[in-house]
Amino acid sequence: MSGHSKWATIKHKKGATDAKRGKIFTRLIKEITIAAKGGGGDPDGNPRLRTAILAAKSENMPAENIKRAIQRGTGELEGLSYEEILYEGYGPGGVAIMVQVLTDNKNRAVSEIRHAFMKNNGNLGESGSVSYLFSKKGLIVVDKSKVNEDKLTEIALEAGADDLSDEGDTWEVLTGPKEYDGVLEAIKTAGIAPEHSEVTMVASTYQKLEGSQANAMVRLLEVLEDLDDTQNVYTNFDMDEATMAAQAT
Repeated sequence: MSGHSKWATIKHKKGATDAKRGKIFTRLIKEITIAAKGGGGDPDGNPRLRTAILAAKSENMPAENIKRAIQRGTGELEGLSYEEILYEGYGPGGVAIMVQVLTDNKNRAVSEIRHAFMKNNGNLGESGSVSYLFSKKGLIVVDKSKVNEDKLTEIALEAGADDLSDEGDTWEVLTGPKEYDGVLEAIKTAGIAPEHSEVTMVASTYQKLEGSQANAMVRLLEVLEDLDDTQNVYTNFDMDEATMAAQAT
């Protein structure tokens, strides 16, 4: 399993078990609002909004909540005005980190993020310091017990996927951002339920940490994830299986 998939798995398990669903809903509502503001309220003509709505539905968000978030974005309803900012920095061992923020208070956001880095063996960097290591991709993770490699490869590549890789207990399908919806729908239509799927930033290379450095890195990522303005955290951190097992419980 790649470093990205390991961290995504940990986040998913923690989100499902420690009462973070309210925070998940808040982030999804922000994403829907900013997507509608930037590209209009019609998901058919707004890929970012379409992806955000799919993510919200996968978390069982009520349709009325989705509708209101779209209306706030298009200006039909009053609401806070969010600014989208990407912060870049380094964690323990020099691991690259990007923090996507949607905030109504830029000064508060940067202060909290800088404090989180400083208190957890990290450093906030300049714009462009690590973003060159990442590219926007659709990621679909499928448990190996649900489908064999040949069938999934055929389905995914026919639908426009870029690549399929063997990640131990799972298959990992990568797509371009525009192809993500079609590939995900093709996999689901074939009766295969993914373990995890999202449009995300995927690193070109991963840096593996072990022991105390890995634990410190996980703490930093969790602090960043818990900040109210944080929308997404991307990293090229990879961890050993013992660290993953300890953190995912």
